[in-house]
Amino acid sequence: MTKPTTKPKNSCFSSGPCAKRPGWHLDSLSDFPAGRSHRAKIGKEKLAEAIKRSRDILQIPDDYLLGIVPGSDTGAIEMAMWSMLGERGVDVVAFEAFGLDWAVDLEKQLKISDLKIHKADYGKFPDLSKVDTDRDVVFTWNGTTSGVKIPNADWIKDNRKGLTLCDATSAVFAMELPWKKLDVVTYSWQKAMGGEAAHGVLILSPRAIQRLESYKPDRALPKIFRLTKGGKINEGIFKGETINTPSMLCVEDALDGLKWAESIGGLKTLIKRSEDNLKILSDWVARTPWIAFLAEDSKTISSTSVCFKIVDPWYQSLSADEQAAKAKDFAGLLEKEGVAYDIGGYRDAPPGIRIWAGSTVEVNDIRALLPWLEWAFESLKDKAKAA
Repeated sequence: MTKPTTKPKNSCFSSGPCAKRPGWHLDSLSDFPAGRSHRAKIGKEKLAEAIKRSRDILQIPDDYLLGIVPGSDTGAIEMAMWSMLGERGVDVVAFEAFGLDWAVDLEKQLKISDLKIHKADYGKFPDLSKVDTDRDVVFTWNGTTSGVKIPNADWIKDNRKGLTLCDATSAVFAMELPWKKLDVVTYSWQKAMGGEAAHGVLILSPRAIQRLESYKPDRALPKIFRLTKGGKINEGIFKGETINTPSMLCVEDALDGLKWAESIGGLKTLIKRSEDNLKILSDWVARTPWIAFLAEDSKTISSTSVCFKIVDPWYQSLSADEQAAKAKDFAGLLEKEGVAYDIGGYRDAPPGIRIWAGSTVEVNDIRALLPWLEWAFESLKDKAKAA
């Protein structure tokens, strides 16, 4: 196959940190308050602005709280689990690496005695009818490492007795989230909006706030996990008074992404951009015999972290180690050409490729990438057959 000549304008397809918004450059961050305290008026104003713009774009209900917390999405979800869980039994839905991480937290670290794990292999999805939302439930909305998403929230009862804790880091800003079904939602800036890392966002429903104020877990809580003060929710966290020192440069970068989102039409446009990218990839899969989605059910295919498996008979005839090596060579060949960076599958997932197709990725870059994927595959296959 002849090597293509047109390359994507932005070759960043990593699933985290993700591509910057179109037109981003360092000058976009020139207004950040270098050397100033986050406790100073300007610092508090920037943090409060990031909270307000996030709330407005995501259309979060007025009685929910949104705060900026340490430790990226991991810090946010673990802060919630450590602070709230143990009051009743817990179900955890695990169909990819991070859901499995939260299951390990619950079983090995928090030692929740009444724990049910609803697990599925990569590409598959658990039976949500078996999940009891009168218990607390922990789940990822979108499997960043598997390319599998939750298709809907019909399984969550409106009159549930338990809390729903949703790690939505690769779904938020690219998929509709049913806020009234969700009591705790977490995400990080470096995913769907392409921001800089290290900061998490924690969103709490009134039911989650009530749990924090009524339940005291029988475990030590480090300072960065403490969400209450004097038995009441620490409201300062949700006004920009962060628990520890944030990077004001990262805050400025988050603001830049939020302003861009507003300028293009907000959440509706963000979701459409990601869905348009998935449509291009879906059409390509339909006409390309050697590739398939890792997700087995079309209703669960992610529109952001899109994961693929190679199904060509030549590739499938290889040993597991050889398949892993060829998938690595495939990604390496594209990186060497400057066409696609960081598209190898997650280290614990089946060998394959993973393309970030979230809101900050331009559809024309997805289109330009596809001939290169075909060229890389044919090049590796021809080389192997000639050896």
